[in-house]
Amino acid sequence: MLLDTSSLYFRAYFGVPDSVRAPDGTPVNAVRGLLDFIARLVQDHRPDDLVACMDADWRPAWRVALIPTYKAHRVAEEAPEAGGVDQEEVPDTLSPQIPVIDEVLDAIGIARVGAADYEADDVIGTLTGRAAGPVDIVTGDRDLFQLVDDERGVRVLYPVKGVGTLRLVDESYVREKYGVGGSGYADLALLRGDPSDGLPGVPGIGEKTAAKLLAAHGDLAGIMAAVDDPAAQLTPAQRKRLAEARAYVEVAPKVVRVAADVALPAFDAALPRSPRDPGAVAALAERWGLGGSLRRLLSTLQG
Repeated sequence: MLLDTSSLYFRAYFGVPDSVRAPDGTPVNAVRGLLDFIARLVQDHRPDDLVACMDADWRPAWRVALIPTYKAHRVAEEAPEAGGVDQEEVPDTLSPQIPVIDEVLDAIGIARVGAADYEADDVIGTLTGRAAGPVDIVTGDRDLFQLVDDERGVRVLYPVKGVGTLRLVDESYVREKYGVGGSGYADLALLRGDPSDGLPGVPGIGEKTAAKLLAAHGDLAGIMAAVDDPAAQLTPAQRKRLAEARAYVEVAPKVVRVAADVALPAFDAALPRSPRDPGAVAALAERWGLGGSLRRLLSTLQG
């Protein structure tokens, strides 16, 4: 089981009231909500291995160099420029909770994996490619639908309400919803665009048209080959729009498709039965008032 951790703690933050606080009054709603999420996932799905995949870089420079608008709308207006690194705009009371999440996961012994210059999606893509058996990806980000593969047992568990209600996303779901298989989802997203990620897409090519083009021509390369083939079945408007967007289409695949070959640090993915550092867990529980959320997770792990 691979967790898109930031996706989950954002959901926890907005789903759990900020009246949930530490003894000193600091909000810990994202921390406790994430611990509850993980406990429910472990209880319901009993994975052998679990990895909390992290955003070491939420907006990698190499992606921005290819498409400057990539996630540009999420950059905090008054971001510190130390090292030239853009800071993601997040709610004021969420940012201080992220280091606490890191500490708690480490003390419990849940693998927490990130890689410099890469997003959590890329870590997930790499670990999915390495996996010898089935993989459940838990994320609220549709971008990862591109990894769905029935033959390999790769599916996405997409939270609909908390993580108690999850939509199981397999190839039949992706095909029914978007008109393409899992492997075609990245090309669909690239053509359609995605305002939430600052991807412009091809003007005039919406989701349904993109799906029809992919069905007719196989993949993005097939569509662009058709642009140069006068006999290909494209409307004049489609041919013109795709030709004008050629520069975007050439670079966008590297931005939209998750990386599959990220160098990752060594880690132990096995789900711990007991805390790696009981003393640290006890201290964090007291310092941050993690109460029942932490107890439920530890009890679930032992079970």
